[in-house]
Amino acid sequence: MIGVGIIGAGHFGAVHARAMARVKEVRLVASCREDRAAAAAFAAEHGGKSYSDWRALLEDPEIDAVLIATPHHRHEEIAIGAAQAGKHILLEKPMAPSVAACDRIQAAADANNIKLMIGHIMHFALPCLRAKEIVESGTLGAPILGSSWMIKLWMEDNRRSWHLNRASGGGMLLTAGIHALDRLIWLMGQPVTGVTAMTGTYFHDQEADDSALIGLRFANDRIGQVASIGYRDGAVSFAMDLVCEKGIIRIDFDHGVSLGQGAVWNPIPDSIETDWMDKAVAREWQAMAASIMNDAPSPVSGTYGRHVIACIEAAYQASAERREVQLPSASFE
Repeated sequence: MIGVGIIGAGHFGAVHARAMARVKEVRLVASCREDRAAAAAFAAEHGGKSYSDWRALLEDPEIDAVLIATPHHRHEEIAIGAAQAGKHILLEKPMAPSVAACDRIQAAADANNIKLMIGHIMHFALPCLRAKEIVESGTLGAPILGSSWMIKLWMEDNRRSWHLNRASGGGMLLTAGIHALDRLIWLMGQPVTGVTAMTGTYFHDQEADDSALIGLRFANDRIGQVASIGYRDGAVSFAMDLVCEKGIIRIDFDHGVSLGQGAVWNPIPDSIETDWMDKAVAREWQAMAASIMNDAPSPVSGTYGRHVIACIEAAYQASAERREVQLPSASFE
């Protein structure tokens, strides 16, 4: 059984702790949060030891792997420290706020021969898994273009001050809109080579973005668009249309997956589930455990996580310069 330490025992750390309890291959050994009282309360609820210093947690010999679910700007230092301590890493998205930081994390993982997996949960959410199966079956032909969006309340209860500043990796796009971007890239199955974008802050008094519209050009010259909008008031809309050669796949987290052919929408059975997030994170840990135990490639590699961040960096640049920004053509596997 793989012993796991959680660094960042907060809101999403608790989601991971609950998910790990469902996965027989892993056990929660310890968790860490700088607030000692909050750290102790987390451990009392979810089990394991409590630390207030992540460096001390990394010295625990019972820990084989760590989850890093800290503020985004702290990912680099902690991930490099974990790699140097010989711990396998499940690093919550975004991999880091910059491509340069992603490169340093990947270099540390490679140098220390540890598994590095990026926590892009869409790869394990049931509606996306069903859509991926349809794409890979070839029944609809190749994806031609896609439209993916994340439109939601920005000022949720778990929003913190660091979310509001670009320097600390904040903003709607890096925090939540990244899910819509990741989902589109993954299902299109090609790296992005060109990015256009308009980003801004329209609903809130903050330095970081709360809205973005992004255009993507893929390596096979197919195209896509992403909307990342953190409203002040509204109702959540988290869906996607993938237009293929012989039909359309619609992903809707409220209704599941539908297939559009012959002017009719047909629902796909078993494409929606209650508590989808908890179940997706459990699948994520099953995949992480299999990668470690079988010495297999990471299910969501650092190379892929870096590519997503390269797209976001390019989007900010494209918006500022009002032009399409080119990305080097490279595999994201």
